[in-house]
Amino acid sequence: AQREGKKTSSDLILRISQLDALELDSALEQLLWTQLSQCFQNCRPGLLTPLEPELKSLLQLLLWRFTLYSSSTTVGQSLLSLRYHNILSSSTRYRPLSRRQKLSLVVLTAGARWLQERSHSLLPCFGLNAGQGLRNCLTLVSSIAQLAGLINFLVFLRKGHHPLLAERFVGARAVFSKPNVVRDVTYQHMNRELLWHGFSEFLIFLLPLINTRKLKATVSSVVLGGEGTDGGGAMEGQEVFKECGLCGEWPTMPHTVGCQHVFCYYCIKSYSIAESYLTCPKCGAEARQPELVRMEVEMKMM
Repeated sequence: AQREGKKTSSDLILRISQLDALELDSALEQLLWTQLSQCFQNCRPGLLTPLEPELKSLLQLLLWRFTLYSSSTTVGQSLLSLRYHNILSSSTRYRPLSRRQKLSLVVLTAGARWLQERSHSLLPCFGLNAGQGLRNCLTLVSSIAQLAGLINFLVFLRKGHHPLLAERFVGARAVFSKPNVVRDVTYQHMNRELLWHGFSEFLIFLLPLINTRKLKATVSSVVLGGEGTDGGGAMEGQEVFKECGLCGEWPTMPHTVGCQHVFCYYCIKSYSIAESYLTCPKCGAEARQPELVRMEVEMKMM
């Protein structure tokens, strides 16, 4: 019964938790590499390119030394309350990975990645014929490894254990580091993202339907007050005819759209082309097609 209970507790680990742990480990490696690259950003471009595989392997070895080698868990696993269990042990209790398993795990991950990235520069050192044979051999081995990795991942989706082929080889399986651990996932960030995306899509759909110029003119008229009809209003009207309602300069070929405001011909023409529903950009009144200012209006401007 105890053995069954142990087996059941380990089977409860979600597949997404194990995949998230791998993604967190990969993100940490990328973050360290970015920080290292920024240290040499003022140096000659391409300075780290010849040594990039070795430097990445060195970073992976440092992470392995201070995480997996010390506590049988990676950074991603520790964040999700997971750790590696030695399934080669006959004991039903938790057993950490042995030193040989830890070393084999880093060789099969970091070592294989380094060999794949460095193989193209190492093969020419063996001569033309030998290099061609080694290249074909490495291609065959790489294809077999990728096919085995695909099969292992399909088995992982079915069984829920060993997302990496290296874990299956060395006998390492992820288990909970604490009893009765429940995956604590907060969806607040996801909810905010979904809410913001929905709101932004709503604005993208709604904003083209709103005449912002007319709304702005209406708000301005309400806040600043309407234009009077007394003598002062007449004087103000005379001042309006001395400047374009769009560019603010002396109107060139003055045109009107039905209200007391005057615009340059090119200003109001371009505005009418851009706006499907033409309104006066100053007062927001419904406008007709631009018309040349009549003679009596021109006399007012004199």
